Amino acid sequence: MTLPATMRAVEISAPGGPDVLTPCTRPVPVPRAGEILIKLAHAGVNRPDALQRAGSYAPPPGASDLPGLEGAGEVVALGAGVSHWQLGDLVTALLPGGGYAEYVATPAVHALPVPEGLTLAEAACLPETFFTVWSNVFMRGGLRAGERFLVHGGSSGIGTTAIQLASIFGARVFTTAGSDEKCTVCRELGAEVAINYREADFVEVLRAAGGADLILDMVGGDYIARNIRALADDGRMVHIAFLAGPKAEINFAQIMARRLTVTGSTLRPQSDAAKARIAAELREKVWPLIDAGRIRPVMDSAFSLEEAAKAHARIESAGHIGKIVLNI
Repeated sequence: MTLPATMRAVEISAPGGPDVLTPCTRPVPVPRAGEILIKLAHAGVNRPDALQRAGSYAPPPGASDLPGLEGAGEVVALGAGVSHWQLGDLVTALLPGGGYAEYVATPAVHALPVPEGLTLAEAACLPETFFTVWSNVFMRGGLRAGERFLVHGGSSGIGTTAIQLASIFGARVFTTAGSDEKCTVCRELGAEVAINYREADFVEVLRAAGGADLILDMVGGDYIARNIRALADDGRMVHIAFLAGPKAEINFAQIMARRLTVTGSTLRPQSDAAKARIAAELREKVWPLIDAGRIRPVMDSAFSLEEAAKAHARIESAGHIGKIVLNI
């Protein structure tokens, strides 16, 4: 296959709002050893993309400066040493950056086959949320069947993924969302209890149920102290973002007396080897469930590559339910 020298892409012209996302032309990447080059059909849009656009989430050393952390398409070139993918394979992949473009290079071990029955658009929306949820809820948080699990933002991409995975593995799922419509969607996905946070206090709901054994939080701010009150004794809290800010005043005596565990992680800065371990677990334990149609991404909306600014406005409006995708 003869590849073009240049490609369409969208770059961040300067830190700022959605309007700084600018269509451009870039050289087609050349895959390095251990990498594959993907001709993208679709790319997922995530809040970390918006944080990068705003200037608060820099790409790791050596990564593309273009936004975009996941996508799906066709393998069109192989770097040295890659043997488990072939030209023409359809894959979905976690990306170090560069997804807002026609072509992207990524470590071959961060790619997974497109699941049976999913469109490429749906497949493009799997990696960022599934890598994040699996690594934080199951690998780091140790969620077990029968435990009470609370995930905030249940109608988000992370939330809809966490609800499905936690419920299918036997947890009792509680979630928060900002409208009755969103709460209905959460219950349809498997949440036992969906709390409209504008009308009810999740702390009271969880304490009445015996407390949460595990909380996945991306809100931060005043939710941090409230989450601690909502935890059961020996409970765990995992942070993955701080939409309301990273600082809070908390009573550490509660953590000691009730044997609580507070932890967290970000995905993008982790090593290639760490991400490969997550990919391997997903392929073994989760991909068969997607192949069987028991889990699938919840899709909100699609935009063209050149409409990336509109996609960012949509994700920052907090009105979306599920995932947003770019059609490359």
